[in-house]
Amino acid sequence: MSKAADLHKKWSEDPAYRAAYDGLGPEFELARALVEVRSRAGLTQSELAERMETTQSVVARLESGRVLPSTRTLEKIARATGTRLRIAFDPA
Repeated sequence: MSKAADLHKKWSEDPAYRAAYDGLGPEFELARALVEVRSRAGLTQSELAERMETTQSVVARLESGRVLPSTRTLEKIARATGTRLRIAFDPA
């Protein structure tokens, strides 16, 4: 097991760490969806950025989960990838 995995396992015993980590789930899920839609469209980060009229570094930050996109940005991604944006609330 890697050092990072060992640390995560150890830190996961702390309820505050666990709560903070679990709270990141939606951000990671959104980042994964952004990477997936770009990949399905057959675009590089640079190509997507060009279609969105932004920079590759902006796309990289969105895909890393470090930045939460606005609805307007999600709409630009949908247009640039030839997809339709659908936002839904599902029961917990």
